[in-house]
Amino acid sequence: MKLSSDMNANNNEVVALHGEGRLTGCSSDEEPGAKTTFFSQNEIPVQLVSNRSSEFIHRYFPLATVDSWNDWKWQLRNSINTLEGLQKIMKLSEKEIMAINNLKGRLPMRITPYFASLIYTTGYSHPLRRNVIPVVEELLQHSNEQSDPLHEKSFSPVKGIVHRYPDRVLFTVTQVCSNYCRYCTRSHSVGKLDKLGRQDFEKAFAYIAAHKEVRDVLISGGDPLTLTDETLEYLLSNIRAIPHVEIIRIGTRIPVVLPMRITDNLVNMLRKYHPLFISLHFSHPGEITEECANACTKLADAGIPLGSQTVLLKGINDNVPVMKELMHKLLMIRVRPYYLYQCDLIPGSGHFRTTVKKGLEIIKGLRGFTSGYAVPTFVVDAPGGGGKIPLLPNYIVEHNSEKIVLRNYKGVLCEYPEK
Repeated sequence: MKLSSDMNANNNEVVALHGEGRLTGCSSDEEPGAKTTFFSQNEIPVQLVSNRSSEFIHRYFPLATVDSWNDWKWQLRNSINTLEGLQKIMKLSEKEIMAINNLKGRLPMRITPYFASLIYTTGYSHPLRRNVIPVVEELLQHSNEQSDPLHEKSFSPVKGIVHRYPDRVLFTVTQVCSNYCRYCTRSHSVGKLDKLGRQDFEKAFAYIAAHKEVRDVLISGGDPLTLTDETLEYLLSNIRAIPHVEIIRIGTRIPVVLPMRITDNLVNMLRKYHPLFISLHFSHPGEITEECANACTKLADAGIPLGSQTVLLKGINDNVPVMKELMHKLLMIRVRPYYLYQCDLIPGSGHFRTTVKKGLEIIKGLRGFTSGYAVPTFVVDAPGGGGKIPLLPNYIVEHNSEKIVLRNYKGVLCEYPEK
């Protein structure tokens, strides 16, 4: 966060920054900024940390400098991925402990220190906590759940490419994420499979180049923004060099879980490959912190259109007030609500899934009652690879060759002639 005249840079806010040189550096000489950094009372760095982060750093990363906290690679190296590591910062329920102890062969757990600072004082049912900490219900598989419910493997002609729709392809360039969401559609592969190599990338480029109908490439994963700037530019430059590719999209959750990854260097590199779009993933208004907002601002200021894809999740965002607050906050940080997804039928997702009826109720509670920009398209990504199917509440009362009778958001009937 930039230091500005209206920022409340009080003693609490900069507790980790100055005062008698108590902050002594990182826990490893190999970490960025590992050398001891001291700040005098009159010397405050341009980049501060929030009150919340300062308290968290003071308690659990006392040797970390502000520079290291704001270094995305430090965040990845210090991610929490074990039961012991998580128990050091928060009290866990029996359900959580049992689930974490039984993750072998399943979607692993990984939480960045930044995101941990948002949840370490929360109760067991807190929405942000449920996003990333497994519970025992995750171990239960229902008969209608599948490891690859969208049958992406069936539509994969070469490693990393999913070609389901006529004019666009999905390009999964990594299986790594900075946080692993417990309802991940690709839980069968994310965090488990070997990363793609240069040879795999070259075969993917060749496939796209050979299929002139492909005008849109969505780079996804895993999370592509966990890759280095150099690797990302290698991918983007090769795709942009294909004449018939019109637009490139990147799917990421990084601004939500690792906002310090959105560096000036990254943004300056991305802006070279317009038209470039970024699809973000938000699930709850509590994710939109000052750090997250600043990351989105950087991307938007670079001329990159931002859209949000939200999964409908039971007990997290499955009511109109929470969903409306999320959509409003997204617009305030220049992120356009795009899709609201019905939760996919992945193994162990029963405790997250709502009924489709619930999703329709939420759209009905948004449409007309708030800005059209704040209303996402509700879709079911059809099991078996049927693709995204948009759903709307039933606004049609009667339709014949003479007229169509419609019901508006207030329930008032309106008639429009067909002749």
